[in-house]
Amino acid sequence: MIIREEALPFAAPLAVAAVILGVLGHPLWGALPAAGFLCVCAFFRDPCRESDAAGDVLTSPADGKVIKVEPLEDGRVLISVFMSVFNVHVNRAPCDGEVLGVHYTPGKFMAAWSDKASLDNEQVRITLKASRGTVEVVQIAGLIARRIVCWARRGRSFGRGERIGLIRFGSRVDIYIPAQEVEILSAPGQVARAGLTPLARWRARS
Repeated sequence: MIIREEALPFAAPLAVAAVILGVLGHPLWGALPAAGFLCVCAFFRDPCRESDAAGDVLTSPADGKVIKVEPLEDGRVLISVFMSVFNVHVNRAPCDGEVLGVHYTPGKFMAAWSDKASLDNEQVRITLKASRGTVEVVQIAGLIARRIVCWARRGRSFGRGERIGLIRFGSRVDIYIPAQEVEILSAPGQVARAGLTPLARWRARS
């Protein structure tokens, strides 16, 4: 199991505190930062994953629960995945594509399951040029999450399931896909795993 390097600023002080308290003869007090250290490591875990889904499938960009599948007036479908603090927080590309742009928007830190979170919360929007249209992945900060990490850069290409970023401590990821080009395979309440769970499938061309 890989632990992301982003865990270091949080895990290191806890580990040092646990060691110091143990050396000073306070093992019970030292157990508290030690437990915190293990929790931080668990949060920043980054499991290796390989999808066996067909090549025309778009997979979830995040671990968590699907909280919304909604057709939009602009001809796209929005699928939202909410991540609790217990989920893996590494985000992955839902399909093969080249990054057309990465746009950061500062904002609020409302609860990520709120409908207004997609509009008002701090977020990073990643636009991918896929084989059948434009796909957008939006990393949204939540009530606890205060740091979005994005590894996507304009001009870089990602394969489906490749790591594109992470969000610290509970948040949400939205994916926007062209409605006419896909068959939706997901529904609210579904438990999703980034890079593995199918959310949609490109329609066969006539």
